[in-house]
Amino acid sequence: MSTSFATQQFTTTKLGQHIGARIDGVSLGGRLDSAVVEQIRAALHEHKVIFFRGQHHLDDDAQYSFAELLGTPTTPHPTVTSRGVKTLAIDSEYGKANSWHSDVTFVDRIPKASILRAVALPAYGGTTVWASSTAAYNSLPESLKALVEKLWAVHTNVYDYAATSAERIADDKTAEYRKEFQSTYFETEHPVVRIHPVTGEKTLVLGHFIKNFVGLSSQESTTLFTLLQDRVTKLENTTRWSWQLGDVAIWDNRATQHYAVADYGDQHRRLERITLAGDIPVSVDGAASRSIAGDASGYSVIDPG
Repeated sequence: MSTSFATQQFTTTKLGQHIGARIDGVSLGGRLDSAVVEQIRAALHEHKVIFFRGQHHLDDDAQYSFAELLGTPTTPHPTVTSRGVKTLAIDSEYGKANSWHSDVTFVDRIPKASILRAVALPAYGGTTVWASSTAAYNSLPESLKALVEKLWAVHTNVYDYAATSAERIADDKTAEYRKEFQSTYFETEHPVVRIHPVTGEKTLVLGHFIKNFVGLSSQESTTLFTLLQDRVTKLENTTRWSWQLGDVAIWDNRATQHYAVADYGDQHRRLERITLAGDIPVSVDGAASRSIAGDASGYSVIDPG
């Protein structure tokens, strides 16, 4: 099914009940009409992740100019500064993001969105899966909602997927990345349920950066994490994208998790990512996330929009 927006030739095709849509008829860049930008933003909030084919004209600068229309780009990463000035290279030579996560939740100001552009792709495999953490919350029984709405979790960058991969692969590139990634330690307490600042929806803040739940033992944290994370990644809450060169994906980082499927062997895979500044999460009862270690002000401004 395809639904037309007000702008001529701008169509969106829903990919799943809870998450995902493909948008056609738009050439992304820094000169888009403001009405089109607002429609893209509205589609992002509704569908959580949106995809654009055929954006071969984009380079790093054009991707960045487009990102500025949607918000304020962050620096590429809070600690990794050697792999791009405007974009962060998601490059299989340095590790594979085959673990469920939302981007950069170990800082207090979680990015509101990420924009990813395909640059080099394997001949097969290398798809990415997104899951709606909003649909996951909505699927919880009332008893579990009552529990998690009062729960907080500790997030740290020790649990970064690329750093974990670097430990497993002992070569110069990954060892160098690991050292840079650990150059600054971040730790933040986030509510497990946050209020989305735009849609007002409740959504789960989980993913692989979680170290433990506040007040719970390691065993209790692991058990509860598995129970909740399984809700997020239930197949009905996901959408899977098969990349082509020229593709761009944008996701609401405040309402999703994602997983890059590492089923392409030793082939090279590279995508360029820009993240947009976000807000400090707020719990159901109005309490804001708390920074325990690390100063993220150099990484990102705070943007509640």
